[in-house]
Amino acid sequence: MFSRLGAAAYKKDLTNTILLCEAIGDPQKKIKTIHVAGTNGKGSTSHMLAAILQTAGYKTGLYTSPHLHDFRERIKINGAVCTEEFVVNFTKKIQPQIEKIEPSFFEITVAMAFDYFAQEQVDIAVIEVGLGGRLDSTNIIEPEISVITNIGWDHMNLLGNTLEAIAGEKAGIIKPHIPVIIGEAIAETKPVFDAAAINSPIIYAQEKRYMSDWINEDHHLRITVVDKEKNEYESYLLDLTGLYQSKNLITVLEACTQLNRLGWNINKPCIHKALQSVKKLTGLHGRWEIIQHYPRVVMDVGHNVDGIRAINQQLELSNYQHLHIVFGMVKDKDISAVLQLLPIHASYYFTKATIPRAMDEIALQEAALAFGLNGHSFIEVNQAIKEALSNATPNDLILVCGSVFLVGEVNTKLWSN
Repeated sequence: MFSRLGAAAYKKDLTNTILLCEAIGDPQKKIKTIHVAGTNGKGSTSHMLAAILQTAGYKTGLYTSPHLHDFRERIKINGAVCTEEFVVNFTKKIQPQIEKIEPSFFEITVAMAFDYFAQEQVDIAVIEVGLGGRLDSTNIIEPEISVITNIGWDHMNLLGNTLEAIAGEKAGIIKPHIPVIIGEAIAETKPVFDAAAINSPIIYAQEKRYMSDWINEDHHLRITVVDKEKNEYESYLLDLTGLYQSKNLITVLEACTQLNRLGWNINKPCIHKALQSVKKLTGLHGRWEIIQHYPRVVMDVGHNVDGIRAINQQLELSNYQHLHIVFGMVKDKDISAVLQLLPIHASYYFTKATIPRAMDEIALQEAALAFGLNGHSFIEVNQAIKEALSNATPNDLILVCGSVFLVGEVNTKLWSN
């Protein structure tokens, strides 16, 4: 179970997923899909696309991972999670295959999602890659379009120690003759994508549009986007308020353009309406999510080098008196690379999620000290938040970050007034 155990549970092979899906009638061949990979932003991008498609009137499946609170968050249709009854029945149905081929937790979940979407006859399903791309269990689909948001440093123990190697793994979702949209490319990764897409239309989103302006507006983010070809300016209001969402927006707009070219009907009013309510339409959480005011408490699932850089950018744009950071990581990340990016001026509350992969809070505190980060350790996240609140003034900012699993264990009932 990769979420809990890490590399020991990662299977570098599509065989089990193929066998599982064959046993249940290849449901992935009965649905239209969009495949989304990338180091950062793939979750937000997937949720934005799903919100837009369902607003456009399509019955839209959404498969993402990991979940924050409830396993069923991974498998949704039009924002509603799949039923407990379906999960139970599916698991009973494939019990012989489980005993025969011993699939991983993730492989079972992917097959489960495909089966649910086929059974419910969705018009289209947005499928987020779990890890990498080429060998990810989701990579048995023939999508309408593929999307790769960006390439950064994460899961190097499994994907490779260079950006080119990581890009090669992500580029493994590119299929012949199927359009692929690249959100961000840099000098090291562009040649990798170009080579992988030799038989596929490849579109670089950043060559099509750019952000010219932005403003925070009543708990929303207003972004002005310029279409380079038409030299047109258009303003979008997002309920996802992290400025890093501007990059995901550029990617999503190009994905919509390509879908329209394939015969899907996604008009501008639908895009505008959906982007204002992504969280409400899809149930997305943990992306610069403000869960309390005075003092402001924010959750963000950023957990790797690029994720922390995006958080730092957001902190520079935020007004606060003093910064408190509730922080925990899993031990298979490049911990030193992340710690050296964190702001020294903050008060730290080191903690951990209750999973085997989590780094011990005292060990994390000691590692952080080498980078000038000072604070105390706490056995679990809500205890840490409670302590931060007792030390904070109304104008302070409390940020919870470092691990998706840490954010998933935040329970406002345990500390809110």
